[in-house]
Amino acid sequence: MSARFGPDELIACYRRGVFPMAESREAAQLFLVDPDWRGVLPIDRFHAPRRLARTVRGDRVRVSVNEDFEAVIQGCAELRGDRDETWINPTIQNLYLELHRRGQAHSVEVRDDGALVGGLYGVSVAGAFFGESMFSRARDASKIALVHLVARLKIGGFKLLDAQFWTAHLAQFGVEQIPRAQFRVRLERALAADADFLRAPLALSGAEAMAALAPMAAPGEA
Repeated sequence: MSARFGPDELIACYRRGVFPMAESREAAQLFLVDPDWRGVLPIDRFHAPRRLARTVRGDRVRVSVNEDFEAVIQGCAELRGDRDETWINPTIQNLYLELHRRGQAHSVEVRDDGALVGGLYGVSVAGAFFGESMFSRARDASKIALVHLVARLKIGGFKLLDAQFWTAHLAQFGVEQIPRAQFRVRLERALAADADFLRAPLALSGAEAMAALAPMAAPGEA
């Protein structure tokens, strides 16, 4: 990838449906990914399992937005027992930090007794939100962040939540796997929409998040 690849080029990539990754934490170069099949989380049909919904409403942890983007992306990049490699290298971290400074990349943080225990980050472009990565150091932390994200996207008028790939973790929330051509159609519509990531209150409570999702929630799982 060109050495000139910066925040403007990154946003242009998202607008045409591709996103960057690195081979490893130590890799110096990035490459662009354009999957044949794309994972998409339907904002209007997001499924919050019953037990998780109770946890979110209970507000046993504090959820914030854009308070510590750098710590969230670092948490997503860290190696854990179930993962011995990461695609988030320093180049990617610096790119997204710059997007965050521009107001184009956002984080959701989950804290327990002041400690950061989970979160996620992604990029907003018009009515599309491109989820990049999430992490969890405590039970349900990343799931709570995801519920708050989807509620915020719904309140903000977003039309597309790109999850990049189908995963077993996301399957419980109703992730769809659609072909590239269909994703491009949805993306084009989303880019024509007027949305605002910060339309919802920064201090959105768990009850408020679930209320925003209520019309689309299925009965749930025990």
